[in-house]
Amino acid sequence: MNTNKTIKWGILGCGNIAHYFAQDLGSIPNAKLHAVASRNLQKAKDFGEKYDAPQAYGSYEELSKDNEIDVIYIATPHVFHHENTIMCLNNNKAVLCEKPFAMNISQVEEMISIAKEKQIFLMEALWTYFLPHYDHVLKLIDSKEFGNVKTVTADFGFAATFNPDGRLFNKKLGGGSLLDVGIYPLFAALSILGYPDKIEANATFGKTGVDETCTMKLEYNNGTSASLFSAISKDTNTEAIIEFEKATIKINTQFHKPSSITILKNGVSESFEFPVTTNGYNYEAIHVQNMLLQNSTESTIMTFDKSLQLIKMLDTVREKIGLQYS
Repeated sequence: MNTNKTIKWGILGCGNIAHYFAQDLGSIPNAKLHAVASRNLQKAKDFGEKYDAPQAYGSYEELSKDNEIDVIYIATPHVFHHENTIMCLNNNKAVLCEKPFAMNISQVEEMISIAKEKQIFLMEALWTYFLPHYDHVLKLIDSKEFGNVKTVTADFGFAATFNPDGRLFNKKLGGGSLLDVGIYPLFAALSILGYPDKIEANATFGKTGVDETCTMKLEYNNGTSASLFSAISKDTNTEAIIEFEKATIKINTQFHKPSSITILKNGVSESFEFPVTTNGYNYEAIHVQNMLLQNSTESTIMTFDKSLQLIKMLDTVREKIGLQYS
């Protein structure tokens, strides 16, 4: 394995999250942002100039055909993930695609099938899985230091400015709280408790037909449960609370981002900080680079099975709340 090889990245889509990702790529040894693409060439040029990318394209297809690129980070709205990923895979590019992987399980299955057939690396960019604080919590769970987990409570809500044409409130762009932020509490439950035996959910809908809040309850045959909530119409604590037999761990506010944790045991509270010097996207990018250097075609952490389980949970919740995308 040549650990000194420079991995050349392409970024497909130049929205807000792409800026954070590009900033963090600059902190990674042996990572180079080679090219960016937007449907607006000038936007791509401005983005590329800001992050020192030598190539800028006015179409996604041009980016996918750039022979210099090793891996493409897809940062477009949810509804385009499926087609963008397949285009990149068909042009023999490894792909790190933003969450949610796609709009439904059939799209995700097709993406994974093509990646397997062509033996090209593909991963859903669920960055929380790779963050130091979250990794620490998962290790504490595995250690059984505090006994078994009894319940998980997690929320993610923020009061977005209403814009019927914007990504969050536009049904045609996969808007609503569930796919945008509800995926994080669902992911927390999945990564801590596994796939549930029963899912119940209800939602409130706004005038554009998207779910503005979503309440989810997951139940497991072993007696554990998860209570989850998402919103784009109100601010919430955005915490994850894990109750064990012998202690309680709280992943503090903005639990999906680099954060701190608090452990409450025998009436004593202790906090642990996990300072980072980046936005936090570098951790998943480093993992992707390691996978590529090992010639792996699937992540050892955010596996295909995990992505399939997650989209299945999202599909089930959508069915329970009566949310359909055209």
